[in-house]
Amino acid sequence: MEPIGIRELKNNLSHYVRQVEGGKRISVTAHGRVVAELVPPGTGATVGRGKKKLSRYEQLVADGLIRPALEEGDPLPDDGLQIKLSSGTVQELIDWTREDKF
Repeated sequence: MEPIGIRELKNNLSHYVRQVEGGKRISVTAHGRVVAELVPPGTGATVGRGKKKLSRYEQLVADGLIRPALEEGDPLPDDGLQIKLSSGTVQELIDWTREDKF
């Protein structure tokens, strides 16, 4: 998604509207912070009248940022695997981890 400042958008609105019309998504920024998104009709989080609002997951899939799973179910088998941590305080565990890495 291309970030565009408000002034740039205002000065070249027709250009950016044509890009959105062609399928491109544009982030509108104010002072470096995204304040709005221009998206082609029907691809935004809220779709027109009477249509359902997309969930965050559905929106991420629609944006191409994630892909749905190829298979149903939990990817990790529930075979009773338990993670066992060393005994000690949290600080001892942090110190132990740092010693191993550095």
